[in-house]
Amino acid sequence: MAKKSWIEKQKKEPKFKVRKYNRCKLCGRSRGYLRKFDVCRLCFLKLASEGQIPGITKSSW
Repeated sequence: MAKKSWIEKQKKEPKFKVRKYNRCKLCGRSRGYLRKFDVCRLCFLKLASEGQIPGITKSSW
């Protein structure tokens, strides 16, 4: 879980637009972010295994 201060800091408009970065909508993690789903890799794996994301299945062969 990210620090609440970092999450609040990210919500503010940056001084320069190139300083903007993405955070996971669920846990606030900044690294391992998947743009298509707006979540980090850890939350994506959890949601996909629970069947919460339509069209995503765990591959096995």
